[in-house]
Amino acid sequence: MSDPFAGAASGLSGPATRHFSISPSDSADLVVRPRALVFQTDGNAVLRDEGGVDITYSRYAGDVLPIRAVRVLATGTTATLVGWI
Repeated sequence: MSDPFAGAASGLSGPATRHFSISPSDSADLVVRPRALVFQTDGNAVLRDEGGVDITYSRYAGDVLPIRAVRVLATGTTATLVGWI
């Protein structure tokens, strides 16, 4: 497939080029740090930022949360999430 944008830089404001499933964990950081999280189902996601602060976000399916979380905690997370990079 031809990609006319193959040579263009994709900064944080550009579209994601890859995605991956998120497996919430209370003990392990994400293997890849995403540029954003996508809610696949309605629910809560407990996210840890690089400062170690945990916050619960309540969102609807299809919402994109532009945060570069380091961990998605299992305790309190009810939504299914996908990471964009």
